[in-house]
Amino acid sequence: MAADDADGAPDAMGPRLRAARERRGATLTAVGRATGISASTLSRIETGRRRPTLEVLLRLAEEYDASLDELAGRTPAPAAEPRARVPLSFGDDKAVLPLTRYVGGLHAHKHVLPALDGPPVRPRQVSHDGHEWLCVLYGRLWLALADRDLVLTPGEVAEFDTRTPHGVANAGSGGPVEYLVLFGPQGERLRSRTGGVAAG
Repeated sequence: MAADDADGAPDAMGPRLRAARERRGATLTAVGRATGISASTLSRIETGRRRPTLEVLLRLAEEYDASLDELAGRTPAPAAEPRARVPLSFGDDKAVLPLTRYVGGLHAHKHVLPALDGPPVRPRQVSHDGHEWLCVLYGRLWLALADRDLVLTPGEVAEFDTRTPHGVANAGSGGPVEYLVLFGPQGERLRSRTGGVAAG
């Protein structure tokens, strides 16, 4: 079979090749170096903008330790191990789960403060550039904002300039506190398009 005969490969081969690469945790650049196929060509193949030749498929099958039948979809590919979404823990036993992956603009996180073993203590305050919006999902959150002390309950929202000294703590709800944070590092703010219009 001539190399170009593989141009009739199914359109679904691109996603299979991408899945095979991701199972190995390899980047397009790394695969390109190992196989001699440019990263741009690999990208076009994976997105279906170009169909691979037999020579390309043979190189990729060897690199991915896969059979041609597997890459063509004639045999099931091994299932990828699920990636656990593990919260990042830091300082004061707080757990943070990032909800956005891009850099720049608004950042979204879910925060969890553990249940207290003793009486609550006024939060330590920090200040930095930016603007923050937070919403309590569960429990009672103590927000110390400069010389003000607020206790927020589920459904309540606070918004403030983070140059103002601020800190949060579990207000002693008898359980953990969960809340969402949207943070604009350059001072970005939420903008409402509904103007508080209620359903009719």
